[in-house]
Amino acid sequence: MPETLFQSLAAEDRRDALRVAQEKGGYRAFLLEKDVWVVATLRALFDAPFGGDLVFKGGTSLSKAYGVIQRFSEDVDITYDIRAFAPDLVGEAGEEALPPTRSQERRWTRAIRARLSKWVREEARPIVEQSLAEAGFSTLVRAEAEELFVSYDPLFEDYAFVRPEVKVEFGARSTGEPRAVRRVTCDAAGFLPEVLFPEAGPSVMLAERTFWEKATAIHVYCRQERRRGERLSRHWHDLAGLDDAGVADRALADHALALSVARHKAIFFPEKDAAGDRIDYRAAVSGGLQLVPTGSALEVLADDYGRMVADGMLPGTESFERLIERCAGIETRANRSRDIEIRAP
Repeated sequence: MPETLFQSLAAEDRRDALRVAQEKGGYRAFLLEKDVWVVATLRALFDAPFGGDLVFKGGTSLSKAYGVIQRFSEDVDITYDIRAFAPDLVGEAGEEALPPTRSQERRWTRAIRARLSKWVREEARPIVEQSLAEAGFSTLVRAEAEELFVSYDPLFEDYAFVRPEVKVEFGARSTGEPRAVRRVTCDAAGFLPEVLFPEAGPSVMLAERTFWEKATAIHVYCRQERRRGERLSRHWHDLAGLDDAGVADRALADHALALSVARHKAIFFPEKDAAGDRIDYRAAVSGGLQLVPTGSALEVLADDYGRMVADGMLPGTESFERLIERCAGIETRANRSRDIEIRAP
């Protein structure tokens, strides 16, 4: 049984350990180091008194909690269940806890952002800082609006464009449902059984909902014909991984879940397309989904993908052209399945 805590090792021993894990696993050592901090931060958050009302979501949850994507995920997305965070606002808003009108949405958003910023600063930051210190991690934790930053002294000099800090982005405008508790471990742990790495047991948004969250975000990118973006290609990479794992098919078959995501985004995240027209999320998940950008937006995405691959954040050798081809296939299946259902007698 392992008896030595990773964080208790001397700096040079930690470097050596992560270099060994790099040789065995493929991830660069500095990414493995950051991954340790990601898991330690998750543990601090979900072991906290408020941890039962938090939900881990986004791409990092797909790699760390479900293992359905094989890319390095450096930031953490957390939802504080709106029913617990702002019960006075939710009231009789129903199972999905959505505001009944646009004016109410604006009121909810203003109130939640102000409260969340205060909560991150006065409650989350000191608890995370104390928890990490008690676990033996030397760090600086700072709060900026609704985000928490866990900074550390890196063991390695070359971090490329990856920063030696974990950014936790908090939100509190959804329930985070559906969700399940999952075990999260460090990527290096499987290669170094003699070392004890941090572990966490967060409540995690189901991967099927994350599929629709990402698919609708991609749809917005395509319709807006964006000409810039940084690290956005991860969403297309994640969709392909979700498809490989069979999650995409389950998500495509769950139109009720797709509509739930569409309703939430239409209220809290309204967007306009390149022509200035409001994006219809319901139409997107009901036969009008676009996952392949065109023109300069496609060129921007290709460049972003190349840089992420070069920095080791997207492992594998799949070409950008092949990735887009696969996402085009998901788009076709999504729209065909809705078309068939609509036409069925």
